Amino acid sequence: MVSTSLWMDTEILPEAAELKGDAHCDVAVVGSGIAGLSTAYELSKRGQSVIVIDRKGIARGMTARTSAHLAPLCDDLMTEFKKLRGAEIAKLFYESQAAAVDRIEEIQASEKIACDFMRLDGYLFQGNGMPADIIDQELEAVQEVGAPVHRLVGVPLKGCEERHVLRYPRQAKIHPLKYLAGIAAVCETNGVRFFANSPVEEVAERDGGVALRTSHGQITAGHAVIATNASIADRFQLHSKVAPYRTYVVAFAIARGELPDGLYWDTEDPYHYVRLQAGPDDHDFVLVGGEDHKSGEADDADQRFARLESWARELIPAVGSVTHRWSGQVLDTIDYAGFIGREPGSERIYLAMGDSGQGLTHGVMGAVLNSSLILGGDHPWRSVYAPDRKPLAAARNFLRENMTILQNLAEYVAPGEIASVEELKLGEGAILRRGLEKIAAYRDKAGELHLHSASCTHIGCHLHWNSFETCWDCPCHGSIFAPNGQPINAPAVSALRPVQR
Repeated sequence: MVSTSLWMDTEILPEAAELKGDAHCDVAVVGSGIAGLSTAYELSKRGQSVIVIDRKGIARGMTARTSAHLAPLCDDLMTEFKKLRGAEIAKLFYESQAAAVDRIEEIQASEKIACDFMRLDGYLFQGNGMPADIIDQELEAVQEVGAPVHRLVGVPLKGCEERHVLRYPRQAKIHPLKYLAGIAAVCETNGVRFFANSPVEEVAERDGGVALRTSHGQITAGHAVIATNASIADRFQLHSKVAPYRTYVVAFAIARGELPDGLYWDTEDPYHYVRLQAGPDDHDFVLVGGEDHKSGEADDADQRFARLESWARELIPAVGSVTHRWSGQVLDTIDYAGFIGREPGSERIYLAMGDSGQGLTHGVMGAVLNSSLILGGDHPWRSVYAPDRKPLAAARNFLRENMTILQNLAEYVAPGEIASVEELKLGEGAILRRGLEKIAAYRDKAGELHLHSASCTHIGCHLHWNSFETCWDCPCHGSIFAPNGQPINAPAVSALRPVQR
């Protein structure tokens, strides 16, 4: 089964054209996921002329691979967030994330966007074999930030009747691409221009503005927002404070009414998460996700999907056949809050970077924050997400995540995975050593070989093959490359160097 999410068949806009020639606007937004389109919406509503540009189609990036939980509490537990940032910042973090859910609710209602938005309860439940005191500690932290929460026992999952649980009222869920389709349509009505299949190769402040260069044109703007999650503006400083993780989702058919509607997630590490999505007739879909790992550090998707399916069938015996399987990449920051605001050292370039597993709320909240800053205001959330912050309490996380770079670069002296390209079967990719060079080798389904340098064009880390998504992953900072060497996920902007056979 190919990697296809439940949302991907949603139509987004008429197909946007490639940028050719020069264009000008008040604000240029790079990236057309939840962060980029929300930013375009907020600014165009305030009279700004906006251009949205993307290296792929509009809204065809990682937002199309979300599970679309709208949970305003820290994905890594408020207990952990409070340890790193303190009680005051933890409260602001919760308030900002909750405000993002409120903003989505407000926009979908006022713009009449049919996107399956629904308020419902969320349940954090004790994982199998996990201590109950995690629940007690989290209850205290959540109460301290002012979020509504109730302590109880049991969730409607088999074998979980005696598990300790926190119930969070007024969480929410949404169909993410129906929402983005509606946002994009409103943006177009407001005069926002869209350019697709136009990779931005350079962003630079120039002559009191910002110039964004592609291979076939240039945008000049008063300000720019880099809403690519992994920034293409910053080269290394901020990337050393984030880490890419791949997460997996399986969707099952289920008869309507077999599982009480809600958001469910456990305290295991990595944790599991469950939600329902309305389906046709009398059936729904159950989305079950988890099995996360550092990007590029495993190529065993089938085993991970099998474990997710086994977990789901044990706890939700009513699930039917698997309808969809997909994976996505999240970018965790070392202190669990994104880097949103003015890029360090810049005057007119703003970032929306580091979703930390909460891409939808980070994207919408970041749009509100960046729009306020661009228009000359301040904002009470600025200090929570300031890209120039130095989270000293997260030094341990910083050291742990950056060990990946040292371990990765050491792979250049290791043998190749294959001795010859003749070993490659159709549709397979592997690393080949040729003298001192490492080569990313792929044989497509037609038998044609694609040979490129195995060195990521961001800072030179060693690439790994991802057989499920058919791409090359960079474990260091999350760049992803297509088999033809073209970058398909930031921070890399340049193609892999081709190698002759």
